[in-house]
Amino acid sequence: MKLSGGDKVLSVTIYVLLCILGFTAFYPFWNAGVVSFNLGTDTMKGGITFWPRAFSLENYEVVFKDKRLIDGFVISILRTVIGTVLTILATSIFAYGMTKRELIGRKFYMIACIFTMYFSGGLIPSYLLIRELGLMNSFWVMVIPGLISVWNMIIFRAFFMGMPAGLEESAKIDGSSNWGVFFRIIFPLSGPVLATLSLFTAVYHWNDWFAPGIYISNVDLLPIQTKLQQILNSNIMNEQMSKMDSSASSHLNQMRSVTSKSLSMATMMVATVPILCVYPFVQKYFVKGVLIGSLKE
Repeated sequence: MKLSGGDKVLSVTIYVLLCILGFTAFYPFWNAGVVSFNLGTDTMKGGITFWPRAFSLENYEVVFKDKRLIDGFVISILRTVIGTVLTILATSIFAYGMTKRELIGRKFYMIACIFTMYFSGGLIPSYLLIRELGLMNSFWVMVIPGLISVWNMIIFRAFFMGMPAGLEESAKIDGSSNWGVFFRIIFPLSGPVLATLSLFTAVYHWNDWFAPGIYISNVDLLPIQTKLQQILNSNIMNEQMSKMDSSASSHLNQMRSVTSKSLSMATMMVATVPILCVYPFVQKYFVKGVLIGSLKE
């Protein structure tokens, strides 16, 4: 099909705008990687853009030699894996129960769930609740409070209701219980929506730094993202101190090649790259899973 002159101009304009938008989104991440591979003292001079000016692996050596950061990395992996599995399992079971028309009070439960999407008790009541439940300074404080996601439950519910009713009826005729129907038929057939929501849940667990910073004071239980936030805050504090006493800061930076900024960039890359590696394996499920779960009712 031959395009007119106006259509060609429009297509070129769209592609140019998309390239600019893509570059704007990708460049900060690329620059952070460049800074992480550059000598810290050289980075302080400025001018680092697309390539390292003084290539060095010292920043990553410091990161991987720091036991606290390695422990945080392990905690993040455990939290992401355990939290994602339990959250998807609990949310999907809840959603399957909400598809039952014979469930007494189903509309009330649905309204109550949707209400929590728009209104919450606030930070202080949540903190008091967590404390009363005995979850403070516990690994499970990063998993249990988020076991049920209402938005994911709605998507699961819409997906389950779009399945042929004959599948469940035939299974029950063969003597299968509700649990058997769910785990042997419904759950295995929910691959696209499971992959999509699992990725979203995993990204949330991996990136969350706020909740552990509030509910956990034990340094050994802090995930890598919370420790990264502490490094970034330390970097800001060091910059403020350097403005107050530039001579002392200059002397200190000359004595070490790894600065707080270069270290924070290296830690950021270590914390970001693993979750990015997951995307290519589930990307094909994105459109299919989200559209099916959100449009079928």
